[in-house]
Amino acid sequence: MAEKTIHLKGRIFLKFDIQAVTGLHIGGSETGIEIGGVDKVVIRDPITNRPYIPGSSLKGKVRSLLEKYWGLPLNRNIGGTAIHTCDGPKDYANCDVCQVFGVPGEMDFATPTRLVVRDVHLTDESARILTEQAHTDLPYTEVKTEVSIDRVTSAANPRRMERVPAGAVFGRAELVYSVYEGTNGNASIADPKKDVERFRTLVEGLQLLEDDYLGGLGSRGSGKVKLQELTVSVRPGTKYLEAPREIGKYDDLSHLVADLPNLLQKVMDALGLA
Repeated sequence: MAEKTIHLKGRIFLKFDIQAVTGLHIGGSETGIEIGGVDKVVIRDPITNRPYIPGSSLKGKVRSLLEKYWGLPLNRNIGGTAIHTCDGPKDYANCDVCQVFGVPGEMDFATPTRLVVRDVHLTDESARILTEQAHTDLPYTEVKTEVSIDRVTSAANPRRMERVPAGAVFGRAELVYSVYEGTNGNASIADPKKDVERFRTLVEGLQLLEDDYLGGLGSRGSGKVKLQELTVSVRPGTKYLEAPREIGKYDDLSHLVADLPNLLQKVMDALGLA
């Protein structure tokens, strides 16, 4: 039986702040309905009571947008949601989405998921502004009332939605992208140069996110976000105990996109892959 090996060549760290351009709603436990009569509440940190963006929500949204962008078949049901998953090693080897975002663990042909996405918390400054200046309806959040009209009786049905107000900033988001080299016998199953090039797929997904929305109620105005103050750092596998070396700093995503070819070359150089 061929021996399978995986070697971590290094990691890329992408950090940024997320500004809510319009009100942001990422749903939480409905046990909050009793407080304030809100129909849809936001998720909150149980210790600080501040709203936050779960890493799973951010990662899942970006993956979903990329699946639609590339027209991939949504052939697997995970928790009631249809996602794309490659069925075998040949498709998987050429699928940037599955390589970056991962596949279910029972797929024995898979290599480790490249991307880890951390939870993103409301900044202290935004929390202060929302508390001291905005005088929000609920702690750190506003309540938006929407009205649906019965098409037969014309009766109004008001619903109250909780949102983090526009202008609030969540930071620092941290996306950790691993670069691997791997073999299964004489066959390559992970190419570090291809992994670095696949970082482009993640950037594409973030651009799709800015043009779409995060969280719920997006088709009705909520969830437009802007990524700002982006930094890219690299920690080579050969010098993993050293601090990550910053190789790029950008005011917003458009500047990172414009510099992407140069940035990828810097990553190659830092990991000794040039």
